[in-house]
Amino acid sequence: MDVSDLIKNGESETIEFKRELNDSAYKTLSAFANTNGGVLLLSVGDDGKVFGFSGDLDGLARSIRHNLGINPSIKVEGIDGKKVVIVEVSQSSVPVSFRGRYYKRVGAQTVEMGWEDLQKFFLKKSGITWDSLPSPATLKDLDEETIRKFVHMAKTRLPYINENEDITSILNKLGLLEDGKITNAALLLFGREPQRYYIQAKVRIGRFKDPITIIDDKEIEGNLFAQVEEAMRVIMSHIGVRYEFEGELRRKEIWDYPLNALREGIINALVHRDYTDPSNVQIKIFDDFIWMWNPGELPEGISLEDLKKETHPSKLRNPKIAQVFYYAGLIERWGTGTFKMVRLCLESGLPEPEFREVAGGFLVVLRKDIYTEDYLRKLGLNERQIKAVLYVKEKGRIGNKEYQELFNVSRQTATRDLSDLVRLGILERVEKGKYKLKTHRESNMSQS
Repeated sequence: MDVSDLIKNGESETIEFKRELNDSAYKTLSAFANTNGGVLLLSVGDDGKVFGFSGDLDGLARSIRHNLGINPSIKVEGIDGKKVVIVEVSQSSVPVSFRGRYYKRVGAQTVEMGWEDLQKFFLKKSGITWDSLPSPATLKDLDEETIRKFVHMAKTRLPYINENEDITSILNKLGLLEDGKITNAALLLFGREPQRYYIQAKVRIGRFKDPITIIDDKEIEGNLFAQVEEAMRVIMSHIGVRYEFEGELRRKEIWDYPLNALREGIINALVHRDYTDPSNVQIKIFDDFIWMWNPGELPEGISLEDLKKETHPSKLRNPKIAQVFYYAGLIERWGTGTFKMVRLCLESGLPEPEFREVAGGFLVVLRKDIYTEDYLRKLGLNERQIKAVLYVKEKGRIGNKEYQELFNVSRQTATRDLSDLVRLGILERVEKGKYKLKTHRESNMSQS
């Protein structure tokens, strides 16, 4: 693409115009180097007007090198007899500052990095993960009982660790000591009160009647193993369970959501969250869905669609924590948790979990009811049929005559609409002219 096209397309995350090489231009070049690279067009105004460059290119290159420590590609192209300098900067493998400050690109803007940004930035550039850094805590802050319990859980996957072994030796074999200091991972996994050092390392659970009406609100602290169990206990206290009998004596519990899918969601949030972010893991329980959010978007190279595949690359934000959860049998294989959630929900006749990136974090939504308006619309139902299904959800059943009156249609149209709903496995006929919803399991089987 030549310079005319670059100017015509305007400024973007990787293109910016500057009339001269000033402080603002240096900040932009720093931001390009710290983000995804970019091109700075010198002697071009914000509106794309070309003024022409008359300076010394060698001096310009020396000035950039002196102020930023980088050697960008510099070339000149002419437009209508005027020179435009094209300064192209590649993404840097090391942080690039201007006068001791670091910048990044956000859309077409250059912004200074805050402390949280810098912490994440330096970790990413160094290749070191947060959970492997030395913790401000000490061995005295760890709970020996939790460590011994973990070793017992992990005995099949860690046969070389003895349950009676010295705590320091166990931590060392797990890679949770750095120069004799416990790591952040060790503190979160086995600490008595990790929140004394990292207040953000907790789970907040709310039971909501609607988006603004909170029925119950709890904060869960302690180490990660304790958080998983307590979060499960709180969620189970707010969801429904029914019982089916198998044979004469055996009773089977049927929960609103597969418990293993809920557990996978909680573990996923705790193991893969960004602990440099000051936010908590948040879980919201509504009448018909559960919302789970953790700080930290997906790693680069993994898409939302990848999460629904049985195998996809596993890029771990907290590999030390993930490793210990794997040893404990709480993670089967890296990168399979989200697929397992999908499979468990479908096997229970529930919709697939929804995966999204929201507000700088990762969101999972588990729905109790497959018959949502969006789902029904995706099936190709007409508006009458959608409203009829929602009506049956509320009232329990609907009749042919009732359908006619609700939607002001003929008996023939009502019969056709209701028959389509039966054929799709959404409704079933319970008596002449009367229909009710099929159970989730029955409906799922009829469509498979």
